Amino acid sequence: MADATAMRRCASIVKLDVDKRLIVVSASSGTTNLLTDLFNSLKSDEKKNILAQIKEKHFRICKNLNNPEAVEGSMEILLNDLEEISMEKQVRTPKRKDIILSFGERISSLLFSQILLEETGEAVKLLDARDVMVTDGTHGNAAPDLDKIAEQAEKYILPEIGSQRIVTQGFIGRSVEGEPTTLGRGGSDYSAALFAEAINADVLEIWTDVTAVYTTDPRITSHAKPITEISFDEAAELSVFGAKVLHPATMVPAMRKRIKVYVGSSIEPEIPGTWIVRETAEKPPIRAISLRRNQTLLTVHSLDMLHRHGFLEKLFSVLAKHKISVDLVTTSEVSVSLTLDTDVNAPVHQVLTDEVLDELNSFCQVEIERNLSLIALVGNNLHATAGLSGPVFGALKDINIRLICHGASSHNLCFLVEEDNAENVVRVLHKKFIN
Repeated sequence: MADATAMRRCASIVKLDVDKRLIVVSASSGTTNLLTDLFNSLKSDEKKNILAQIKEKHFRICKNLNNPEAVEGSMEILLNDLEEISMEKQVRTPKRKDIILSFGERISSLLFSQILLEETGEAVKLLDARDVMVTDGTHGNAAPDLDKIAEQAEKYILPEIGSQRIVTQGFIGRSVEGEPTTLGRGGSDYSAALFAEAINADVLEIWTDVTAVYTTDPRITSHAKPITEISFDEAAELSVFGAKVLHPATMVPAMRKRIKVYVGSSIEPEIPGTWIVRETAEKPPIRAISLRRNQTLLTVHSLDMLHRHGFLEKLFSVLAKHKISVDLVTTSEVSVSLTLDTDVNAPVHQVLTDEVLDELNSFCQVEIERNLSLIALVGNNLHATAGLSGPVFGALKDINIRLICHGASSHNLCFLVEEDNAENVVRVLHKKFIN
């Protein structure tokens, strides 16, 4: 969705398949970042400069339409509304941020619906996703209300999807009370999955800027390979543990309805992508290796743990109270170590505030280690594959490993290493187990 050329490429992909009926779009490239800057800005001149960039970007796309007049007026209204809202002197709140961020998808979907009409010559309806995507009231990371989404889809989508293509927005929604919400960064894929679930789609296609799901990040090693077919469980593990191709929540709706998922490149659509299915023909022990940076290891010590109950409940109640989400956990008789995703770009950015630490320090000793990375080996039956751990950790005999989680899932083996060693660890393991 970067520009008019990219949008026309996407429209051509849709045109080639009559069964592509509901199209969910993200904001044009870079727009969400600009809108975030607009929300954060306190200076009038700075805001005007950002607004000018947003306007210029979208009017450039509009001018490349065959019939720009068809959407120019509607786009001007949206941009004027954005300017009016952003220039108001109000306290910056999560609700206000959701309102401002929503304009990216609302503008791009308007432009894309016209481009799709011009490319296909077919009827195209622009649907306001907020009429269907009903969520709770959590601004910035709203949870979908599945029953209400299905009800609204039956009202707004199913009666018309057979007679025309429908274009709508990802990422944005509306609470039951009518408040604007968003599903978190990367939420367009998640929105598409929720829409697919609501209409009982056969296939969900994710068209992105990469050609497929890879065995690891190609930027880390040139030996990374595209994966032709991967299971839901494996793909879910990969997305959770650092793979950037899919939003971590995308797999969940597809898994619930057993909807096949295809990941392809909108830039090179002729190159085969990746099918994500319930059962794969091949089930290698290690299919892929993912890397998640900016991890924090929190370790708490207390003699109160020794042969007593209730300590873990107390620990996790404090974390829950402050909305701290934990990823991996290991325990000993008197210690608990757990990992937190402290990357600022994580779907939910975890922050160990002084308030959290003071509360923990009141009943245990606390240690914090930062600048760590999480390595995840993703595959099949890892918990029951004899002789796996020895070769894995033997290959890393010179690397300091801080935490290991193995056995809780049959699809992953995870551990922490220092940030500076992370990419080399991925290269070593990829060469040994996948090349």
